[in-house]
Amino acid sequence: MAGANVEKYKSDGTTAGNLLEWLDARFPLMALWNDHLAKYYAPKNFNFWYFFGSLALLVLVMQIVTGVFLVMHYKPDASLNASGVPVAFASVEYIMRDVPWGWLIRYMHSTGASAFFIVVYLHMFRGMLYGSYRQPRELVWIIGVLIFLVLMATAFMGYLLPWGQMSYWGAQVILNLFTAIPLIGNDLGVWIRGDYVVGDATLNRLFSLHYLLPVLILPALVAVHLIALHEVGSNNPDGIEIKKKKDQNGVPLDGIPFHPYYTVKDIVGVVVFLIVFSAVVFFMPEGGGYFLEANNFYPADPLVTPPHIAPVWYFGPFYSILRANTVNFFWIDAKLWGVIFMGLGVMVFFFLPWLDRSPVKSIRYRGPLYKGALTIFVISFVILGYLGMLAPTPGRTLVAQICTILYFAFFLLMPIYTALDKCKPEPERVTG
Repeated sequence: MAGANVEKYKSDGTTAGNLLEWLDARFPLMALWNDHLAKYYAPKNFNFWYFFGSLALLVLVMQIVTGVFLVMHYKPDASLNASGVPVAFASVEYIMRDVPWGWLIRYMHSTGASAFFIVVYLHMFRGMLYGSYRQPRELVWIIGVLIFLVLMATAFMGYLLPWGQMSYWGAQVILNLFTAIPLIGNDLGVWIRGDYVVGDATLNRLFSLHYLLPVLILPALVAVHLIALHEVGSNNPDGIEIKKKKDQNGVPLDGIPFHPYYTVKDIVGVVVFLIVFSAVVFFMPEGGGYFLEANNFYPADPLVTPPHIAPVWYFGPFYSILRANTVNFFWIDAKLWGVIFMGLGVMVFFFLPWLDRSPVKSIRYRGPLYKGALTIFVISFVILGYLGMLAPTPGRTLVAQICTILYFAFFLLMPIYTALDKCKPEPERVTG
């Protein structure tokens, strides 16, 4: 058992000390503290990119806390009130206008959703920069991708809850994708919606799942993610395994205790993040229409279709992939191909550890082929995200098709270009 030989906490004679000694005798407090903080040795050359993991954890806590307060006043009811407004939409307006500080809690939650995806996307990009998905961290990466999938599902369900125009019609479009599945599609669509159309049953189902996933599933996955990470050790910008070089006491020569060194350093990142986050919440909570769309300030109306239905920005790349396929081939409808490619666009990340054949991990020592491929991938991803929020035109569809090909080429050709790449030799010890 980890921490089985850790010296137990000794009281200093104070009430708090006596309580800690009593607890540590019955629960491995010191073992957990040492294994994951005080005696967890992280590489000494962490840089800017390593802030985003702790920021993702911070935003998760913020989302759970603000979500709990919102649930106290939110009503998942699609029926119309006496004023002819859906009860769910009216409850959000009540939170914004009548609940003390309700506007702040709601804006923190809506801005937090976008902030969550920003830090998670940057966290994943850092993993691709420094090869954090490579051996021995394959399981850490896989759990991270699972977290990303659950996060996407949670965000989609939360997007429906305000029951505005874009909430309703966005859910209509996405949930109808399940009907494209052969044989079982129609029945599956009815089962997920709880009805033949998006309505009250759908709202209640997605509300219950939206509350369940971040409160139970996401924290559990994050805990497993951290446990797996601390078992194999953190990666670093050089991609060097610091456990290979230890002193006579078994301490990595290039490692420093996570606490207090990185806990204090993370505080700096947290402060900067909170300043930016607060500026957005107080001065531009709609995010220029990217965080909160103008159409979603109108109550859901099944009889009025918006001129253009688009997802929130963080779903843009995958929605663009969905729309990029416009041709039926192999006797399969274009709509189903779009669903397949959209799903593969996310699932392909699971296979990244086994697609990469490079002898080095970090981009610092990789050759021009990987650097060029990663640059093209990032540009394609950003363009797909932008196009996903725009109304389709023949020209935009063509660009989306090209970017979709480049997106998947990054993964499909990876075994070839990573094996052929001219890499620099890795150093024996970590650098700055």
